[in-house]
Amino acid sequence: NAEMLRLLEEARIQAFWRPDEGVGLDTAILDARPGAETIGLIARQEVEYLAPIPYMRSPIDIEMWIGRLGGASIEICYEMFSPEGVTPRVLFTKAATTLVMVTAETGRPVRISDSLREVWEPYVEAPVQFTKRG
Repeated sequence: NAEMLRLLEEARIQAFWRPDEGVGLDTAILDARPGAETIGLIARQEVEYLAPIPYMRSPIDIEMWIGRLGGASIEICYEMFSPEGVTPRVLFTKAATTLVMVTAETGRPVRISDSLREVWEPYVEAPVQFTKRG
C-alpha cells in the first residue's frame, strides 16, 4: 500500500511541480522548493486496487486528470494501467488525491490563483468513478 502511494506521489510531482531546471509539463507550475510561499498538503487519498501489479521492466502507464477544482483545493484523479503496448491493457488501480493549497508560513488554506486555474481548467474532467464503493 505504501508503494502505491509513492507511485501516485511521483506522478503528481511530475505533473504539477515546477522542475529546478529544464522544461516540465504545461501543468508543472507549483513551486515546492524550500522557501515557497504556497505549498500543497494532502488532505485525503482514496485508492481502489483492481488487479495485482506484476513485476515488469516497462514503466506503468498512469493517466491523470483533475476531478474537481475547488476554492483552495484540487482533486487529482488517477488510473494506473499496464505499460503502453501491452495487450490486453489492464487497469490495475484507480485513485484520487485531494490537495489543499496553504500558505507555507501559517498552514492556512489559500485560494487557488486565477493563473493556476487558467492552466488547470483544460484538464478538469469528471471525477474518478470508484467501482467497489458500498
